[in-house]
Amino acid sequence: MSGAIRICADVGGTFTDVVLVDGSGRIHTCKLPSTPPNFERAIITAVERLLGAIGAPGEAVAGVAHGTTVATNAVLERRGARTALLTTMGFRDLLELRRVRAPQMYDLFWVKPPPLVERALRLELSERMAANGIPLLPLDQDELERVIDQLEREAVESVAVCLLHAYAYPAHERLVGEALARRLPGVAVSLSHQVLPERREYERSATTAVNAYVQP
Repeated sequence: MSGAIRICADVGGTFTDVVLVDGSGRIHTCKLPSTPPNFERAIITAVERLLGAIGAPGEAVAGVAHGTTVATNAVLERRGARTALLTTMGFRDLLELRRVRAPQMYDLFWVKPPPLVERALRLELSERMAANGIPLLPLDQDELERVIDQLEREAVESVAVCLLHAYAYPAHERLVGEALARRLPGVAVSLSHQVLPERREYERSATTAVNAYVQP
């Protein structure tokens, strides 16, 4: 049986389900209450029980797959972290403007879901990187320090950073990330060039904001 066991864990906000497939193809299952915020505890307990039930050592496990709906639930139920967004001057409202498309083209009463980051916590930086990587407006370090002061006063738990053209030229984003790590060491930071290094500002901003919202 050595090297033939496969395990899969699915972590939900309420229950954790673990499935073990042994060397003969038999399926063994274990369902336990989830253990937030330390979700791994339920997985470890279930794996120990399943391996004990079939009398197999941990070394016999060939692979483990893992999935979770915890982050999805946090977004749907609006239970994420208090998140701020730092962006290039002029792009503060991008999360609300989105793309000019609606699910039903002629539904005059359709209302956009509110952004995950409230407007008061979407802050602009006076910097601008050209599409060819030339800084048209260098990052103002004094302004950055003032913005971080504001984030500290607002007691944010997570910060998303999405600057113009950072998917290809992330120099300014890296400087912002370094300053945030230095000044706010307990706050999670998501940089767009690491989360989604692709063009199109709305998609990159929205994805980075979701990452920041659920990361803590």
